[in-house]
Amino acid sequence: MKSAHPIAHDPESKRAMEARLARIEGQVRAVRRMIGEDGECEDIALQLAAARKALDRAFYEMIACMIRAQAPLATAERRQQAARISQLLARFA
Repeated sequence: MKSAHPIAHDPESKRAMEARLARIEGQVRAVRRMIGEDGECEDIALQLAAARKALDRAFYEMIACMIRAQAPLATAERRQQAARISQLLARFA
């Protein structure tokens, strides 16, 4: 039975997401270190942009997970899930 709220069960997908989030954590730590060491604003901005892009990719992967877990076509559940995905994309994209 499919969950009303899909989750990433695939171990490979989980490992990939964990690795992605670890890289993002590293980028954020680097930004904090750069600020503490009075780094150049441009360098800090570039690192922030890289972390932001990585977070965006993680967000879109979670949206893709929701799409992959869709109910069969032409069901009320599918329409509800599609509406939820649309709301998420409109709100955060």
